Amino acid sequence: MDLISNKQVAFKNLGLIDYKAAWDYQEEIFNQTVATKISNRKSGPDAQEPTRNFLFFCEHPHVYTLGKSGKEGHLLLDEAARDQRHVDYYRINRGGDITYHGPGQLVGYPILDLDHFFTDIHKYVRCLEEAVVLTLADYGLDAGRIEGLTGVWLGYNGEGPPRKICAIGVKMSRWVTMHGFALNVNPDLAYFSHIVPCGISDKAVTSMQLELARKVEMGEVAARLKAHLAGVFGMSLVDQEGR
Repeated sequence: MDLISNKQVAFKNLGLIDYKAAWDYQEEIFNQTVATKISNRKSGPDAQEPTRNFLFFCEHPHVYTLGKSGKEGHLLLDEAARDQRHVDYYRINRGGDITYHGPGQLVGYPILDLDHFFTDIHKYVRCLEEAVVLTLADYGLDAGRIEGLTGVWLGYNGEGPPRKICAIGVKMSRWVTMHGFALNVNPDLAYFSHIVPCGISDKAVTSMQLELARKVEMGEVAARLKAHLAGVFGMSLVDQEGR
C-alpha cells in the first residue's frame, strides 16, 4: 500500500454512546496510529506498516466538555446542579473552550493520518467547516465562517445576528487527528444556557431544528454530511459495523 496516498477511511456510526467511552475508543486508535508512525520512522523502507484512517459519527448523553485552553468559570453549574440535570462534565485534551454535547446533536470524530491528505492544521479545520457548510446548504441554510472564530455560523455575513450551529475542537500529534465537530441538528438548546459556549458570551447558539422550524431527520443529515466530508477530503469511505 502507498503510505502517502491511503485515503481509505473506515466509517462507523457508534449511535448513542457515553462520552468517556467514545473518548477512550478514540484515544486507543489515536495512540496506535501515532505509535505506528514513530515505529515507521525507525524502520527501513521494507518494514513500513501502513496507518489507517477512521471517521466516527455518534450522539452523546448530556455532557459538558472543557478544552485545554478553556476557563472553568465558563461552566455555570456546580456539581450538584449537574447531577440534578443528569449531565456529565469532563476536562479533555482538545483545543478550544467549553461546549455541550447531547441527544439530537451529530458528533463526528475523524481519526486521520494527515500525511495521507495534507499536513496543514488550519486547512484541516477549514475542510471540516466546509463539509458542514455544504450540508447546511442542502437544507437551504446559508452558513459560513466568522474571521477569528472556529466553527460554522449562521448570520456570519451580517444578515441577522451571528449564531453558532457547529462547534469544532481537535487534537493533533504527528499529523494524526482526533476529536472533531458537533453539529446541532435537534438538540435541547437549553443546555447551552448553563455554559459560556466556546467562551463566547456575545453570540447565540442555534440548531437546524430552530432555523427550519421543524425536526430534522438525523440519519438524512448524517448521510449528507458523510458524503460532503468524503468529497472535501477526497476520502474513500468504507462502512464498518460495531467496534
